[in-house]
Amino acid sequence: MTEIITSAKVDASELTEIPSNATASVRRMFSHENNGSTVRGRSRNKPLDSADPEDMEFPEGGFRAYITVFGSFLGLIPAFGLPNSVGAIEAYISTHQLSNVSASTVSWIFSIFNFTAFFCSIFSGAVFDFTGTKIPMVIGTVTFSCGLFLTANAETAWQFTLAFGIVTGFGCGTLMSPLIGVVSHYFNKNRATAISLATLGASIGGISIPLLLRKLYPAVGFVWALRILSFICAFFLVCSTCLVKERLKKQRSPTSSWREFLRMYVLGVFDYRSFSEVRFDFCAMAIALAECSLMITAIYFPSYAVRRGFSESDAYLLVTVINCMGILGRFLPSYVSDKWLGPFNTCIITLVGCAITTLAVWLPFGSSLGVLYLYSALYGFFSGSTLSISPVCCGKISRTEDFGKRYSTMYLVASFLMLVTIPVAGAIIGNGEIKRYNGFIVYAAMLELVAAMFHVGTRFVTVGWRICKF
Repeated sequence: MTEIITSAKVDASELTEIPSNATASVRRMFSHENNGSTVRGRSRNKPLDSADPEDMEFPEGGFRAYITVFGSFLGLIPAFGLPNSVGAIEAYISTHQLSNVSASTVSWIFSIFNFTAFFCSIFSGAVFDFTGTKIPMVIGTVTFSCGLFLTANAETAWQFTLAFGIVTGFGCGTLMSPLIGVVSHYFNKNRATAISLATLGASIGGISIPLLLRKLYPAVGFVWALRILSFICAFFLVCSTCLVKERLKKQRSPTSSWREFLRMYVLGVFDYRSFSEVRFDFCAMAIALAECSLMITAIYFPSYAVRRGFSESDAYLLVTVINCMGILGRFLPSYVSDKWLGPFNTCIITLVGCAITTLAVWLPFGSSLGVLYLYSALYGFFSGSTLSISPVCCGKISRTEDFGKRYSTMYLVASFLMLVTIPVAGAIIGNGEIKRYNGFIVYAAMLELVAAMFHVGTRFVTVGWRICKF
């Protein structure tokens, strides 16, 4: 559990003279002003910037750091690329294996997938904090690849739910936290840029997976298309496991009984104390709602294009365009965040941009294929920062050694919301009439606007209304 260290005011009369050979860290600790500054703690709502030596002493580069970023990039190609490409699977099975099944029922497959993925990420985050990357990476690689292989043989809704929703979702969730969290061990000032470079793997995966399936479906069929995808994902994940390595570990005494094991690795992984922080609650809701909007759009946008009368090939290409622009959308906003605006200000702008684009372009002009391509480009740019900057928002209000657990706890909130929001989206779409899809479009835009409002709330609780980088 997250330790809460009580802040203590320092009286100047109680300080002894600092030895001339004191380390820089000690000198910085004693150099705090005496008007309520802390030696070992922080005010709960104070931004976690450079005031603490722990948050200042990061490598900010070097061979080990850049190799870790590259390894994270390779792992995120399948781990985040597949969730970005689920529309290519949903569009196919809803018109083939599950053509006689309602959209609401099909939506539960992907709802359970996202729930399982984000729910499991909280446990992998805690395991990562205490053991490093290898254990969660190995478990995630095996289950992710096997889940895809089993999905290839599924023919009914319950088989897809078990193979893709649960097994593949478990593997995906196990990979999420270590692949993102390990980058934060090496960067602080340039954390947004480093994580955005790593999460480019999500865009690469989101670009390549739909194109790969688009070619393989007619060539070798659904079964071998997913088997080939499984082998490719396994290759990238094995390479990633060999390259990523943590820099920090929490110290924990060995477990002597099953009760102690369960307390540490099952009950102890949930950082419930974080929910006592208002800014953490707001940030968690903002990230969760933004992820929900991103997921429902990724799932149903290709089906919308097919419903409009465009080919499945065009539908897959629209997903590819979103993920292509997501590369620019990950890097440019992250660079702006590091240099000028900060992660929360940047997320507010990009989420509002997503909502405006959805309501002003997709909703009124969705009957035109050219406009759908334009929307894909704009939405891909604005939504690209959702995955890359959200971890930085969490890191901004978290201590480094607690990042994995707090980041995972935020995605636990996202998992429960996805269990609700995705089936609601399927119910809104219903029989697939265009006017029902229009209601879905408004629903997706509202999720983005509410997410932006929660980020505004986090900003207000932490720094107020003053104009600053945050």
